[in-house]
Amino acid sequence: MVSDRVGDFIIRLKNAGAIGAKNVALPHSAYLESIAKKLKELGFVADVDTEKKDQKELVVTLAYAQNGEHKIHDVKRISKPGRRLYAHAREAHTVKNGMGARILSTPKGILSDKEARREHTGGENLFEIW
Repeated sequence: MVSDRVGDFIIRLKNAGAIGAKNVALPHSAYLESIAKKLKELGFVADVDTEKKDQKELVVTLAYAQNGEHKIHDVKRISKPGRRLYAHAREAHTVKNGMGARILSTPKGILSDKEARREHTGGENLFEIW
């Protein structure tokens, strides 16, 4: 059993892209599905779908650039199960000069750093992705 589902999710995406996989199947949860949909909006994944087999699965189709390079270069987990880190909207700064994104869990849902500043809402810093 995995104690950090978000950390497991982002590392699976990164590792699958490193080996050139097309899809990643994960155990489904509404929280991970909302994170995956936000990554789709930001262009880091191509598609998000759910499948019902024995148990419901979240299937994420990875995005690749024209030259075949994976769009996710690296990820950095910020808030962990043993140490939750929160940030005000002003503290949600850009990642890699705007080339990446910081994902926050806010009362308004899962938001990127840019959206959190625009909405003037803070929340839990989940991870950075670039």
